[in-house]
Amino acid sequence: MKGLNKKTWETVNLESLFLIERGGSPRPIDDYFTDEPDGINWVKIGDTTDITKYVYHTKQKIKPSGVRNSRMVYDGDFILSNSMSFGRPYIMKTTGCIHDGWLLLREKRGNIDKEYLYTVLSSDLLFRQFKSFAAGTTVKNLNIEVVKKVQIPLPPLEEQKQIAAFFQSIETAIEQVEGQEKNLHQLKHKLLKDLFSEKQEFGNHLKAKDFETVRFEKIAINISERVEPKKTELTIYVGLEHLDADNLKIERTGAPDDVIGTKLKIYKGDIIFGKRRAYLRKVAVSHFDGIASAHSMILRANEKNIEKDFLPYFMQSDTFMSRAVQISEGSLSPTIKNKTLAVQEFILPKKEKQKELIVVFKQFDTTMEQLKQQRITLKNLKQKLLNEILG
Repeated sequence: MKGLNKKTWETVNLESLFLIERGGSPRPIDDYFTDEPDGINWVKIGDTTDITKYVYHTKQKIKPSGVRNSRMVYDGDFILSNSMSFGRPYIMKTTGCIHDGWLLLREKRGNIDKEYLYTVLSSDLLFRQFKSFAAGTTVKNLNIEVVKKVQIPLPPLEEQKQIAAFFQSIETAIEQVEGQEKNLHQLKHKLLKDLFSEKQEFGNHLKAKDFETVRFEKIAINISERVEPKKTELTIYVGLEHLDADNLKIERTGAPDDVIGTKLKIYKGDIIFGKRRAYLRKVAVSHFDGIASAHSMILRANEKNIEKDFLPYFMQSDTFMSRAVQISEGSLSPTIKNKTLAVQEFILPKKEKQKELIVVFKQFDTTMEQLKQQRITLKNLKQKLLNEILG
């Protein structure tokens, strides 16, 4: 960027910029949840799942009596996740209380641009410092003393604003792409919901006569070939933790050496369905040979009765997922039995009508993948430029 004079920049500890305090939780927390109008916003990590910067509202509230055992945060305060996805900053746009999974960062000196602070706090430059200082082994976490000693560059106010405005333009582009992704996902979800609903129609293309009732065992073959991880030459393992909700693509894998106990053999093109806790909506198509968790169900389309590429889309639908949840057995870890699923009846488009539907849904997936790659490219560009400017 032009016009920056790094010779005038300071390097400061976060302690010099912020009052840093840890959140807290009244216990047992369940006794403090309330729906009353005087309830205080209760900020949880889950409230930030679909946001990148600002916290406007929370899903739950606690009783005012719980405030003394927690930490109040106000409009304009920064909060920083200090466990799990540690080091993620957010700016409060409301008031509320935070538990001990958060740190409060409240500015204590003026002449600092809030958007610049957010830009720096969300940079790889700081994440690397957080990571190097983070305590814990299995779960990384931050504490007040760690955050206090983290350092950031601090230009004069006008340069802070210039840097913040520049990166805000990139963030705006990222948000636009994310919005397009979200809209396409919602539209695909709605089309799947309508297609397999009692309406039995799909725009002007399908009418009631184009549908039929079939048992699941007629369209999907359950594959139960067993494998011992230590005795296989296969190199890829897929656990339920590697599958993402409503994503047919497997984007993470493990190795057979990482697991013990008998697993299931998967072949390229097989469907992996999380039969344990079906409400997590985990269905994916394998693009490799490998082994999978015994808590999954390996399915293969019966191509006499269904198009191979249509089965995964049906299994993504609310109709299938709702039924899967209904027939799950057990309270702590509800699981579907293969025999129970096999006899379930569903209303599906006839096979001769499925190819045109496959084209539609594959186009959704292709476009969403293209948007995802755009988003990743923009985020990588943002971090690259941040490193160049701030480093």
